[in-house]
Amino acid sequence: MESTGKISNVAEKVFAIADQFDHQGKIIQIKFFGNGNINDTFLVDLDGETQTSFVLQRINHEVFKNPAAVMGNMVWVTSHIKQKLQRHPLERPWLMPEVILTKNNQDHWDSGTGEFWRAISFIAGSESFDTLTNPAQAREVGTALGIFHQLLSDLSPSKLVDTLPGFHHTPVYLEQYQQALAQTPRLTGALSQEINHCQRVIETWIDRCGVLEKAKAKGELPLRLMHGDPKVNNILFDRQSGQAVSVIDLDTTKPGLIHYDLGDCLRSGCNLLGEETENWSAVEFDLDLCRAILAGYLPQCQHFLTSDDYDYLFPAIALISFELGLRFFTDYLNGDRYFKVKYPEHNLIRALVQFQLATDIQSQEDAIGRMINDIRG
Repeated sequence: MESTGKISNVAEKVFAIADQFDHQGKIIQIKFFGNGNINDTFLVDLDGETQTSFVLQRINHEVFKNPAAVMGNMVWVTSHIKQKLQRHPLERPWLMPEVILTKNNQDHWDSGTGEFWRAISFIAGSESFDTLTNPAQAREVGTALGIFHQLLSDLSPSKLVDTLPGFHHTPVYLEQYQQALAQTPRLTGALSQEINHCQRVIETWIDRCGVLEKAKAKGELPLRLMHGDPKVNNILFDRQSGQAVSVIDLDTTKPGLIHYDLGDCLRSGCNLLGEETENWSAVEFDLDLCRAILAGYLPQCQHFLTSDDYDYLFPAIALISFELGLRFFTDYLNGDRYFKVKYPEHNLIRALVQFQLATDIQSQEDAIGRMINDIRG
């Protein structure tokens, strides 16, 4: 999307939207950025001396029904962390994306036609990875999530709005699956074997899918502030030092159980084939990477984790892969309404990957339990 010459109406529209925000310098170009499944994301390059780029996103209104609350949460979280770091600096560099206000001092721009846009600072000199390649990298990922949870551990969950009711509530996703299945014609054809496999896996998990929610209802697990989507590619690494320096994509930060976060981080980090692989039957949960992530995470959070928290770590690690598989499969049955897809069977393959991962995690329960106890000390 160059700013000179003939450009499409779409490009002109994005340039006009980017100019609603209080940036420095002239916009040089805008290009698609990242590979997120929900929002449309662009990187805006500038000719400013101190600000050379920022991230522009269209908030998916189909997913986030209250974009203003999403932005309100983001402002609360980033402001709290910034102030806390000023009072108590970490022993390592740590950066947080900051909300860039519009020229009329709003935290997002409403097009008036149902589109909501926001601008966020770009953390230069950083990179992210879709898959981890070694335990040192994995330990940095665990440390980053631990730092994020530790920095928010003294911010009351009541300060934030639950922008996604039912998000990371596995029994709710099971109900949505059952509704989708009841409304879907009998599934036959070339993919019937894979579809039947998904249904069989789901049947084996029905009695276990409420384990975390039941613990929350009994008061064993408290509400805290969770990231909501701490997969590996939402951790930024400094290109030079190799250290993790930020956790990004704060749309889903809300009151919840941090166990879902740790499980999600391990789910995405310990699958060497990645969640987009089509070779789903070969997916495994790597114990060396799991140990490294836990060794980075648990020391950061030991001052507030309770005995009950530790007891529910393994159930969370296993459950989250199943939950995501359930969500992918339900979206497949519903005609791909939620997750972006690149081909008709994309969500089905994604579901198969997560179900295979959940099955492998469950088979290694004893080893992972010993690992948690060893690191806990």
